[in-house]
Amino acid sequence: MKKCLPFIALFFLLAGCKSSKNYLARADEDRTLFDVVKRLNKSATDADALAALPVLYPQAATRHLKIIESYSDLRDISRWDKILNSYNTLQNMHDAIVNSSPAFRLVNPHSYLYQIDSCKQLAAEDYYLKGSEFLLYTGRDNAKKSYNYFKSASQLVINYKESSAKMEQAYNLAVVNVIINPIQDNSYFNNSGWGNAGYSYSNDYFQQNLIRDLGGYRSNRYPARFYTEWEARRENVKPDWLIDLTLRNLDIPRPSIYSYTKNLNKKVENGKDSSGNKIYQTVYATLTVNRESFNARGQMDLNIQDLISRKNITYNSYREDYSWQEESATFTGDSRALSSSDWNLVNNRRYNVPAKQDILNELYRKIYPQVKNRIVYMADW
Repeated sequence: MKKCLPFIALFFLLAGCKSSKNYLARADEDRTLFDVVKRLNKSATDADALAALPVLYPQAATRHLKIIESYSDLRDISRWDKILNSYNTLQNMHDAIVNSSPAFRLVNPHSYLYQIDSCKQLAAEDYYLKGSEFLLYTGRDNAKKSYNYFKSASQLVINYKESSAKMEQAYNLAVVNVIINPIQDNSYFNNSGWGNAGYSYSNDYFQQNLIRDLGGYRSNRYPARFYTEWEARRENVKPDWLIDLTLRNLDIPRPSIYSYTKNLNKKVENGKDSSGNKIYQTVYATLTVNRESFNARGQMDLNIQDLISRKNITYNSYREDYSWQEESATFTGDSRALSSSDWNLVNNRRYNVPAKQDILNELYRKIYPQVKNRIVYMADW
């Protein structure tokens, strides 16, 4: 054991050197600095951290100040994000160090609160001027840009030069009036003579649900208001967009029948012997299962047209399936061989085959959120 002690001591010495070097060799120098401060908070005498912090802080400060200088010469408005990000990182380093007694004894960091405030004022002015510029242009895209520039200004400096009012002005310029038409049915099912009980209700229900869930013509969730054609006429509104919904390739096949058999056996009690012990015998039965099933399919096309430019804004197609199956059974042999689940099949004398309108409603239920989300995506910012 004594022979091993020098090797153990050498191992811990090398491990300590490696740890010290690792602090200064890490790629992410900012994160390393914060890790070193945390380490000092846990152990104020940690030699590796004590040696690393006086090196890491001036390196980090120099690097971020160079980044700030390089972006300050650019005119692209996105430069403010990069500049503020570096200033905020420097300030976070300052705060971490001054709030750590062992770290503050090693480094006297500079506070950048004044620079951050000045930078925000300059950036807010830049964003405000950009917002004002795009507010002069026509078109929804320009209104959207104007809105976002005013929003950025207001986030940097609260309600900078009454940016909130300018945002509302840009928002109102971007609002589009949208007519959602009832579903147009180009499917085989509608023309096949199978009957449409409840079917027209489903088409109207789809349209009315969309308009209601999107907020209707009083919507304030998106820069869009949604109408039926009748509502637009009643409100004397000139529509900007038209949404057409078309049902295609609807296939609701008649159920197919598939039969199979199961051989059953079970040990059942059959009296007792002279000693009172139970006697068992094996009983047998054959279960014939009849399965009826179908897989219905439907497709809905969504088309959004700009009525001003007469151009399509988006076209999407959504396909969904609806599967149904049910089983019943008959048996021959000893009924005692049947389990409770087997009896459920035997007693299932009447299939609950979904009505055509119920199948369609199930398909609509799956397609509906996809259509709604796409409309929201196109109408929202």
